[in-house]
Amino acid sequence: MENELKRTLGVSDAVVVGLGAMVGAGIFAALAPAAGAAGGGLLAALAVAGVVAYCNAHSSARLAARYPASGGTYVYGRERLGPFWGYLAGWGFVIGKTASCAAMALTVGAYLRPGQQHAVAVAAVVALTAASYGGVQKSARIARLIVAVVLAVLAGVVVVCLSSGAADPGRLSGSPQGIFGLLQGAGLLFFAFAGYARITTLGEEVRDPERTIPRAVPIALGIALLVYAAVAVAALSVLGAEGLAGSSAPLADAVRAAGRPGLAPVVQVGAALAALGSLLALVLGVSRTVLAMARDGHLPRALAAVHPRHQVPHHAELAVGAVVAVLAATADLRGAIGFSSFGVLAYYAIANASAWTLDSAVKGRAVAVVGLSGCVVLACALPLASVAWGATVLAVGVVVYGVRRLRSGI
Repeated sequence: MENELKRTLGVSDAVVVGLGAMVGAGIFAALAPAAGAAGGGLLAALAVAGVVAYCNAHSSARLAARYPASGGTYVYGRERLGPFWGYLAGWGFVIGKTASCAAMALTVGAYLRPGQQHAVAVAAVVALTAASYGGVQKSARIARLIVAVVLAVLAGVVVVCLSSGAADPGRLSGSPQGIFGLLQGAGLLFFAFAGYARITTLGEEVRDPERTIPRAVPIALGIALLVYAAVAVAALSVLGAEGLAGSSAPLADAVRAAGRPGLAPVVQVGAALAALGSLLALVLGVSRTVLAMARDGHLPRALAAVHPRHQVPHHAELAVGAVVAVLAATADLRGAIGFSSFGVLAYYAIANASAWTLDSAVKGRAVAVVGLSGCVVLACALPLASVAWGATVLAVGVVVYGVRRLRSGI
């Protein structure tokens, strides 16, 4: 097929793409609201989010090995549960993650030039759209560089905080906010874990996907979980849950509290780079889902075009880049964590339901049930505004799907 993508990504490339999405701006932004919700139960909330993320990753990897095509859960839901469920997953992913793209672009602007954050955000979107247009291998190389720098910055934060006289292990076990607060904190932290979906949405560009994807997903998730746990312990040890919850730049404040204020600008640059990495991975993931939906006619079929030289869905990438640039220029979407988490949890709920149908193996079905239940519980525990907006977006998608079916006479 002329609109098929080329398989060029190996295991290390796929791991880097996943890490670029996970070890991104989420670790710099999600800790504060999660601490506000969970209080002293922040580390327990991180563990809950990690368990649900593992189940989702396990189910997604099994499905990606069976259906190694662009689109991720849109394809899995369509093939295992029927067209409607695939469409709903794709709709929630595209809408929610397009907003997340704008939020990440605005994060870049907020850290690099607060007074001109919209202009910087638009420039970041244009630059990374151009980079992704040059081919997925080029994007993977950029992601590799960003991940290396961000991991170095986070390692510095951990060492500085834990080795300082301000570190107090007693702050790790503060007063929890109850089971609901713990679950809400886990739901907000899930925002930072969702990046492994980028590996599965790029399934059509992965070499030997039956082996590569099931290996890459748990590696990326495991590294991200270890990094998040280390950073959360370090930040809590110097700020405590209350100080962490009240911070707009928690990791920069953590190094200041540890007596190294000179490192705060380095952390800020690291946060901007992390946001760039997340933005790049999001553009890759959203454009591939748009490609898959366009192939089936849920979006304009022109968006299914693949560039003959660069082997990328160039119309989809340009369309996503244009929409994100407009949002970044006109809106302030930095509060989109809860909304994005709701959409992603709905997306993975459909992934787990799809994985349950693959076979009758006890482990596979048990993991799918835990993952599905966890997604539903965490989505319902999110702040009310996030649940309301997320449910509204899904309802609009249902209406659009119904109108399309009526017009086509299906």
